[in-house]
Amino acid sequence: MDTAKSTRSADHDSHLGERVDDPLIDRLHWVIRQAIRVLAVLMVAVILWTVADVVLVLYEKLSTPPFLLLDLNDIFVVFAAFLAVLIAIEIFVNITLYLRDDVIHVKLVIATALMAIARKVIVLDLSTIEPMYLFAIGVVVLALGVTYWMVSLRPGN
Repeated sequence: MDTAKSTRSADHDSHLGERVDDPLIDRLHWVIRQAIRVLAVLMVAVILWTVADVVLVLYEKLSTPPFLLLDLNDIFVVFAAFLAVLIAIEIFVNITLYLRDDVIHVKLVIATALMAIARKVIVLDLSTIEPMYLFAIGVVVLALGVTYWMVSLRPGN
């Protein structure tokens, strides 16, 4: 294991960057690292776009009569827009952490899934969903919560 770490160079800082004897595989690792960087840039664009969407949604909801007042449905729409931004930020963090080796990716992916399902729960309209759907969401939340807790128990987390 120490020999694998010692073969890394300064410009190869992740599990995709380990030098291998095969030049083709080494080049493919480089291509994947560049693709991850492109995804990170694109995710920043998505985050900025969703922030602009939050501003637009809030403006539209506050500028329609009754002015500067939000009803319950409007509040849920605004919450959903805010949570979409937060989920996009979590995905950006996931993308950038794929370039690093010192991070356990599983915990972060589970945390992002928890945030996404929490968003769904927060904006649920209980009057329109079937009980089995609500039960399924509960099972997913429970499974993700237990998994996150178990991953967090590992030393070094």
